Amino acid sequence: MPATRTRKPSRKPKWQREIAKERIEILFRLAEKEFSSGMKDLANRYVNLARKIAMRYNVRVPAHLKRRFCKKCHAYLVPGVNARVRIRSKQKYVLITCLECGHKMRFPYVREKKENEEKLQA
Repeated sequence: MPATRTRKPSRKPKWQREIAKERIEILFRLAEKEFSSGMKDLANRYVNLARKIAMRYNVRVPAHLKRRFCKKCHAYLVPGVNARVRIRSKQKYVLITCLECGHKMRFPYVREKKENEEKLQA
């Protein structure tokens, strides 16, 4: 009987992951453009496509873009239109509430504040 080998999960080539990152950026730019012209459904579709590309190619969505969509309903978020942004200074986090589904997302900002201070000192 031939021995069965366990297959190592294949990783996509670097050039494919780079293209995936570029496409994610492009899709978020398109989502912003469509949202401003009133096509909220199309903007949400672009965000969903960007997420699917990130999952398929095992690429992280950049941090500045992660805050632009709801983690629950995957809606493209624009502060003041369909998202409420509050700063909790005592707990040191930014609270973003999706007005589409009511989901609340918290993003700490202590680390970012330290990084900015280090950049200014350097």
